[in-house]
Amino acid sequence: MEKKKVVVVAGTRPEVIKMSSVYMELQRSDLLEPVFLSTGQHREMLAQAFGAFNLVPDHDLELMKPGQDLTGLTARVLQAVGAYLEETRPDAVLVQGDTTSVLASAMAAFYQNIPVGHVEAGLRTYDMQSPWPEEMNRRLVSPLCRWHFLPTEVSKANLLNEKICEASCHVTGNTVIDSLLWMSNKVNAEEDRSVAVAERLNIPVFFRENFLEQKDKRWILVTAHRRESHGGGFDDICKALRQLAEDHPGVGILYPVHLNPAVREPVMEQLGNHERIALVEPAGYEDFVWLMNRCYFALSDSGGVQEEAPSLGKPVLVMRDTTERPEGVEAGTCELIGTDPKKICTAARVLLEEGAEYERRSQLKNPYGDGKAAKRIRTILEASL
Repeated sequence: MEKKKVVVVAGTRPEVIKMSSVYMELQRSDLLEPVFLSTGQHREMLAQAFGAFNLVPDHDLELMKPGQDLTGLTARVLQAVGAYLEETRPDAVLVQGDTTSVLASAMAAFYQNIPVGHVEAGLRTYDMQSPWPEEMNRRLVSPLCRWHFLPTEVSKANLLNEKICEASCHVTGNTVIDSLLWMSNKVNAEEDRSVAVAERLNIPVFFRENFLEQKDKRWILVTAHRRESHGGGFDDICKALRQLAEDHPGVGILYPVHLNPAVREPVMEQLGNHERIALVEPAGYEDFVWLMNRCYFALSDSGGVQEEAPSLGKPVLVMRDTTERPEGVEAGTCELIGTDPKKICTAARVLLEEGAEYERRSQLKNPYGDGKAAKRIRTILEASL
């Protein structure tokens, strides 16, 4: 019997990370043949993520252009993915999350009457400006899909409230936990990586010797890049990080800085001369998991970090005003603090100075899955294609 062809689309680093476990699981199927399609929305970070899983895309549309705006990118993805699907006629298309590649690819499949599965469906803030434009993207994708692969019951309830058919809603857990556990086992089985990681990310020797290589030294892992923080939000984040370093002289801060100039320029200008604040290159997934395993806690505006860090026993302070991942906040593994410097410093001080509270929050159960989401997705597709 001929296998059903399933196109797995990814355009950004987080999509590759969250879809790699799905792609590898579908490769084990006797009924399905996965094809990894890269839109190339993010160039350098995309290649980095594929390499971490020893994968290469089966087809790369290479759509990224310098200084690309959302209008142009959306049009290019819609046209290029549409042409690819028209030529190859797969049996299903899988998209993940809420990027421009997700929306345009889902539309392209819909126009070709090819059924769409949405991995990590049902996330909502119900604020179109936060996160922007991701909230709009995921809300427009949902009505186009035949399968909604949901990380939690909360995300299922969101879709049911929007009159999405319950029979198409499948709570699978989040595939990022599958990928995280796979990668964490891989890096933990290796010898100490501190020198190699420091060289790859340009981590200063002082920081490596005084923090990465000292098991009893505490340091905070920072990620911040969201569009809604560009400008004043990043100024506030930088003020908070500098204040944190001043208030806690024994604590280090490591910040892999996003390549976007709107992020990189203010961060380098305001934080580039502090000995205990290491501004480093964006980390590949392997190295980032290694860093998460070793930090004291994470200070982040990333959705992925909200899901991943709790599986490694790391509390997360979320530098956003809203989150489409309320389960982590309700469980206590994540705390929503925005970008106000006073709030950031106060929340960080609790984790750094109140040992019992830190221990409580680092031992809470991750609400986002058990590492078997990809297997559930495979089973559903095998039964319905």
